[in-house]
Amino acid sequence: MGVALAGALAAAGYPVQGPLGRGADGAGADAVLLCVPDAEIASAAARVSPGPLVGHCSGATGLWPLAPHERFSLHPLMTVTPAGAAFGGAGAAIAGSTPRAAATARSLALALAMRPVEIAEGDRAAYHAAASIASNFLITVEAAAERIARSAGVERDLLVPLVRATVENWAALGPERALTGPVARGDEQTVSRQREAVARRAPELVELFEAMVQATQSLARRSEPRAAVR
Repeated sequence: MGVALAGALAAAGYPVQGPLGRGADGAGADAVLLCVPDAEIASAAARVSPGPLVGHCSGATGLWPLAPHERFSLHPLMTVTPAGAAFGGAGAAIAGSTPRAAATARSLALALAMRPVEIAEGDRAAYHAAASIASNFLITVEAAAERIARSAGVERDLLVPLVRATVENWAALGPERALTGPVARGDEQTVSRQREAVARRAPELVELFEAMVQATQSLARRSEPRAAVR
């Protein structure tokens, strides 16, 4: 995250020094943005010399670990890998302990063409849980699909168009209208055969499969009134 943000902010015209190594005190800077694990935010902030605004990039953590600095947070709602990230168009959770700090967080987000949204302290964990489900857990589910597909001679590249179309349908239609497949149409016999296949090919994934079937059944029940209206 630090490398990606430093590069993007520099490209946006900000005079960026860094990313710096751990233990940097931020002397001479107008603002210091910490890109460290959540558990290390407080210790990293304690090393920063008084004066500059101090921010962090955690989605789940409030501003308290940055005290007593004037503080802000900027969490890009975007997955970042060693290959980098494209921040334009992404959401950005922001907060600030003062109007100036909040304005700084907003300005940084807008400079990267992100869409800033203020997240209250008490909502941070829920916000970050949603982000983890939408991104991290999606990869877990696709890894399971890839594992089972490979056992049938189907490689990942054949699943990719299906996944992309599903995500686009969800984005355009919402979950209830985008849902398709045997669970949505109540085809219990097919779902049972799927479970048996998973149990044979990848027994460690049966629990995940069953949990996803139950969650999908709940979603399908939510979809029924809309289907009746159409």
